[in-house]
Amino acid sequence: MNLSLFIARRIYSGKEVQKQVSKPAVRIAMIGIAIGLAVMIISVGVVIGFKNEIKSKVVGFGSHIQVSNFDSSLSYETRPVVTNDSIIKVLSSIPGIKHVQRYSTKPGMIKTNNAFQGMVLKGVGQEFDPTFFRKNLVEGEVPAFSDSASSNEVLISKSLANKLNLKLGDKIYTYYIQSEVRARRFTIKGIYQTNFSEYDNLFLLTDIRTVNHLNQWEPEQATGMELQITDYDQLDKVAYKVYQHVDKEVDKYGGVYYTQTIEQLNPSVFAWLSLLDMNVWVILILMVGVAGFTMISGLLIIILERTNMIGILKALGAKNFSIREIFLYFSVFLIGKGMFWGNVVGLTFCFVQSKFHLFKLEPETYYIDHVPVEFNFWLFLLINVGTFIASVLMLVGPSYLISKINPAKSIQFE
Repeated sequence: MNLSLFIARRIYSGKEVQKQVSKPAVRIAMIGIAIGLAVMIISVGVVIGFKNEIKSKVVGFGSHIQVSNFDSSLSYETRPVVTNDSIIKVLSSIPGIKHVQRYSTKPGMIKTNNAFQGMVLKGVGQEFDPTFFRKNLVEGEVPAFSDSASSNEVLISKSLANKLNLKLGDKIYTYYIQSEVRARRFTIKGIYQTNFSEYDNLFLLTDIRTVNHLNQWEPEQATGMELQITDYDQLDKVAYKVYQHVDKEVDKYGGVYYTQTIEQLNPSVFAWLSLLDMNVWVILILMVGVAGFTMISGLLIIILERTNMIGILKALGAKNFSIREIFLYFSVFLIGKGMFWGNVVGLTFCFVQSKFHLFKLEPETYYIDHVPVEFNFWLFLLINVGTFIASVLMLVGPSYLISKINPAKSIQFE
């Protein structure tokens, strides 16, 4: 059996440790490790959850990739491209593409007896995937949209409904300015709430036939196509494949296809999310530093307290390296115990918050009404392994203090 490990275990589990001066320092070191690891687990879980929540909202409104007209301006008053079965079949066959759906937009205005509000009418076809809006539905239902008949039904956000004092089943009048003002009446079929104000305050959802009619387009034309992919990490690769297949191709009406990812369409949002990664790195470095320095102080106190034992071991012929091993093993036991409680605290917080949403946020500011938490096993494992290795490596230097202890002088101390 390893003698250094045996002695370290005896020191760690010995009852006499309870009477040592180093006990408070040992506790502080373990608490430092536990708090540092818990903060790291919680921070990473919150940031991952927050980024994924915001991404899911942006993607829910605009999908992962959009293919539209190259000549379209940045406004929602767009020029169309042909979106017939042939082009949809081509896009659907690209590896990594999960779903393709058409969409058309038309900016306009909602007017009631007491107020008015600018908006964008977004039309979708029967292939529309309603999963995102059903998840965020608060009243009513998502209409069954069609491209062959006008339903005159819309899905409106709760924020718009509150601003205009509208409720489920109300009739609303919308107006669109072209060569002349055109009006259209809709019935509110459902109310959704995503808390993403940039889109909640903007979009009304209806069938694509209505929007195409307002735009005076042909039935096979639309603003563009939204493409969902199977793996977000492959976004750029899949977008490049789409670019190779359709970009710069000209349809029979002269429209030129143009591919953009959701990150290109919303650069400010994704730039903001990327800043969160820097915040996480700062927190990780600070917490590892705090945990490491508390362990260093604890180790130094333990070495000084065990000066007599070190002197005796040296007198018996023990090498400096073997004695250093004893205290490093002892430190590993303390680090392990601290990490255990850190994991308990961090994982308990993540579980409770994900289930009960105890900590709330202002949705007007953060686009979500609670602190989101998401568990990632591989990042969790990486944090634990990284914390353990960093803490042990930080103790190697201070352990060299043992080589400075003189056996003749240290044996005199009790």
